[in-house]
Amino acid sequence: MTREPQLFDRHIHQYINSTDMQRKLYKRSLFIVVLSQIFGGAGLAAGVTVGALLAQEMLGTESLAGVPAALLTLGSAAAALWVGRLSEHYGRRLGLAAGFLAGGLGAVGVILAAVNNSAALLFISLLIYGAGTATNLQARYAGTDLARPNQRAKAISIAMVSTTLGAVAGPNMVDVTGRFATSIGVPALAGPFILAAVAYILAGMVFLIFLRPDPYVVAKAVFESQQSLGQKAAEGKRGHKSSNSGLVVGATVMILTQIVMIAIMTMTPIHMKHHGHSLAEVGLVIGIHIGSMYFPSLITGVLVDKIGRTAMSIASGGVLLLAGIAAAVAPPDSMLVLVLALSLLGIGWNFGLISGTAIIVDATDPTTRAKTQGTIDVLIALAGASGGALSGMVVAHSSYAILSLAGGGLALLLVPVVIWSRSKSTAQNQPIEG
Repeated sequence: MTREPQLFDRHIHQYINSTDMQRKLYKRSLFIVVLSQIFGGAGLAAGVTVGALLAQEMLGTESLAGVPAALLTLGSAAAALWVGRLSEHYGRRLGLAAGFLAGGLGAVGVILAAVNNSAALLFISLLIYGAGTATNLQARYAGTDLARPNQRAKAISIAMVSTTLGAVAGPNMVDVTGRFATSIGVPALAGPFILAAVAYILAGMVFLIFLRPDPYVVAKAVFESQQSLGQKAAEGKRGHKSSNSGLVVGATVMILTQIVMIAIMTMTPIHMKHHGHSLAEVGLVIGIHIGSMYFPSLITGVLVDKIGRTAMSIASGGVLLLAGIAAAVAPPDSMLVLVLALSLLGIGWNFGLISGTAIIVDATDPTTRAKTQGTIDVLIALAGASGGALSGMVVAHSSYAILSLAGGGLALLLVPVVIWSRSKSTAQNQPIEG
């Protein structure tokens, strides 16, 4: 069979019938996830903040400025599948550690590409660097493995809010890391990737060393024990019945929010640079945006658990629409309105990711959960790649305002999707709310 379950066969029995031990392991695992996410947040910020600017500087054209985000998210797609499969067979510990370490290797490659002015190496390295982004997102699932159904959204939110410290600090260290990079003979725009390399490697080591016993392996063993005794766990029943509609709805919510967020976010630094904003101002806006993506998570998690997945999915579409309108009408020299627009963009994405993730966890059981989650994250990453690649073309042939309005309009598709899911679940007398 697989290595990780065998490794714990001698010890896992003590968790199977002890809810107290499961609860303690749940809390300990969540703490490890929080610790790793602080580092992971700092790692993901580099590509978001200066990836497009670095490519524009190296390639000398704006029309390809969206390519870094596309490559990063394509790499994230491949890594999501890879990390999901590793986690399925060997547990979260090895899967997440491998993903973060690969992301760190990719960041090192970006630095070498900048030093050697090699576009080919830059593109290859950004693909590998995307593994860190995928792993940073998949880590949110590790906190839910032993969570009760009414704790799942909160567990997701705790994992995500812990990303805030690193994610906000990263973009605001653009000047500092740029000066450090220059002092050692590296182009300034590659400076944030030095921070990313260190951060991702540290995040990977935290999982590799401390996530023992593995919460996913324990959750799978508990579930299989219940099945073998002929006891269908309540959440197992619920996940089985709602799996089809739950997977479709959860995936759609996260895919649409990812496309809108990536498209607008990718072109905002280019738009700002065109209108005379400094690199420090770009870092501030993106830092606030990333903070808005993660900081509201605790409140969002409580709301998703209390008022439901469907309501918060609809709220996501409404907030993203407001973000698109605000970005479209923002005066080019107005930092205040740009900050407002990018903050709303982050909040809307946050609502969609947490509600969508909770729906996916509800719709799966531990025996196939990691692989399914990885597969869905592939679709999310591919959606982000499409948004990133098309964003530069849209702006080059129209404007940033048109891109923003189109993104806001696309977010409204969330409303009919969740209405469909609600009517379907009502017809089946099986609500997907948690």
